[in-house]
Amino acid sequence: MTTKDHTSQLIVELINLLQGGGAHATFKEAVKGLPAEMRGVKTDKLPYSIWQIVEHIRIAQWDMLEFSRDGEHESPKWPDEYWPKETEPASDAAWRRSIKQIESDLEEFISLLKNENLYARIPHGDGQTILREALQIADHTAYHTGEIIVIRRLLGVWK
Repeated sequence: MTTKDHTSQLIVELINLLQGGGAHATFKEAVKGLPAEMRGVKTDKLPYSIWQIVEHIRIAQWDMLEFSRDGEHESPKWPDEYWPKETEPASDAAWRRSIKQIESDLEEFISLLKNENLYARIPHGDGQTILREALQIADHTAYHTGEIIVIRRLLGVWK
């Protein structure tokens, strides 16, 4: 197998990892069917609602995508601008927009992943590569997807 073949296979595996599933539920599964009235509920001793976690995933993933492709991108201020203060979405439309942006930004990152050198350092970074950003997006989303599922279990609204 050539290096090109290995890289192609790695890209396939990264896409599978980014899209989730396999050993655990996907982000899409974690938010599917969540009753609107549960989106902003904070459970005992947990600091965030599901809405805040969804928005955090959206903001962080958007930031990693933009960092990966735009040398002029300025990241939000950590941690204040990565976590919404509102515990629930302003409307059903706001909820849908957030979910849709998470899905579309992921597709844009996957397109970038397919068309860029995985191993080359991002010129405006400090050592990051597209490979590292792909792993970070997958890890970050999986971590918070697990939190969404835990909250749904505590609220009694998980399958």
